Amino acid sequence: MSILIKNGRVVTAADDYVADIFIEGETVAAIGKNLPVEAGETIDATGKVVFPGGVDPHVHLDLPVMGTFSSDDYESGTRAALFGGTTTIIDFANQTRGGTLYAALDEWRKKADQKAFADYSFHVSVTDFNDRTRREVRDFIEKEGITSFKTFMAYTDTLRIDDGQMVALMQAVREDGGLVTVHATNGDMIDQLVAKHQAEGKLSPLYHYRSQPEITEAEASGRFIDMAYYTGVPAYIVHMTCEGALNHVREATRRNQKVFVETCIQYLLLDASLYESEGFEGAKWVMSPPLRQKKDQQALWAGLNQGLIHVVGTDHCPFMMAQKRAGEGDFAKIPNGHPALEHRLELLHSEGVRKGRISWNKFVEVTATNAAKIFGLFPQKGTIAIGSDADLVIFDPEEQHTISAETHHHHCDYSCYEGWPVTGKCKTVLLRGRVAIDDGAINVEKGYGRFVKRGKVSKVI
Repeated sequence: MSILIKNGRVVTAADDYVADIFIEGETVAAIGKNLPVEAGETIDATGKVVFPGGVDPHVHLDLPVMGTFSSDDYESGTRAALFGGTTTIIDFANQTRGGTLYAALDEWRKKADQKAFADYSFHVSVTDFNDRTRREVRDFIEKEGITSFKTFMAYTDTLRIDDGQMVALMQAVREDGGLVTVHATNGDMIDQLVAKHQAEGKLSPLYHYRSQPEITEAEASGRFIDMAYYTGVPAYIVHMTCEGALNHVREATRRNQKVFVETCIQYLLLDASLYESEGFEGAKWVMSPPLRQKKDQQALWAGLNQGLIHVVGTDHCPFMMAQKRAGEGDFAKIPNGHPALEHRLELLHSEGVRKGRISWNKFVEVTATNAAKIFGLFPQKGTIAIGSDADLVIFDPEEQHTISAETHHHHCDYSCYEGWPVTGKCKTVLLRGRVAIDDGAINVEKGYGRFVKRGKVSKVI
């Protein structure tokens, strides 16, 4: 099977030019003008932008939370991803305390295998670090192609490891060539504030936000950065939301420390005023960390351009409103998360590239290339180059549309961006050389998505 994409504006993290792209099988075979090739299918991309399929390294599909599950499974979630131009996702396989990393991997492989439309990999969340876990870390990196290990500094009862375990894990992962990622918020401070607000009868969604002030994230981020500096491990902070945390990253550069940082599309575009919406509406935006202030949005956009923030993900973890209503009488019982996987690229183009906040090259860098490099997928994923997987988006930068739960492909009955006008549309999406999405229709079968083994992490991007 071969495809020729003609006359597109090809944009990567480094380049911007008009050319043809010839695809044979699953990979890019040639790039140039007036290529002397015979293709089984020709796509005219005149007036369109062609960029690498997105890599979202932070999603939660079919995740058990508070007695329920996130409402997108691997079928609906990866289908929505493809409609939005994301061709590869990395989910989190969560170790159960007392259990093994391999048990977590087996559980998540069963959720994904033969169900996914898009390609996928896993981080593994370490909630119980011991001698057995330490041996598994090496096997995961060397044998399973899973090179990133998630830690939590919050969620005391289920997920958090203490600082001693954190340092021991960091030392093991550094020795084996992996990377440690973190949910960096101070769990003890948050637990105390939650209990205080509950005791005072302050139970609306607003108090989810007020239980996680900026200092809880800033303090934990600084502590994690210091531990990473001490151990020398490559380190990655997920879903950074605020100026205070970013300032710790900035300070780390003064001692020549490199910290990889991810923010998410919601933290660039939405703010905490939404928690004061009428009635229970604010529950739609209950996530952890919560939305922040306008000044934090400004800091995050600047951080992207300063090279302090490397990735824009989603932390996609949707729930139906009926599921959210489990916390109608107590904000602490609201399942945390929101739907965003389908809209990341189009929103970032419309609000970032179109409004002059970031360049086209930066757009590709933070939606695909950096994540691929950091997590050992590059150059198979995250770029347009000869020999790379033919994961491509043909994008109309002028098409206008409006985000709505009535038209999105998430299995979720609301949208956090309901009525948001967007300029730019993913028209055609290719995954490993096949046209997966074309003008609103999906053309690959469930199970076409493939587990991707990853190489050791890059320390330099």
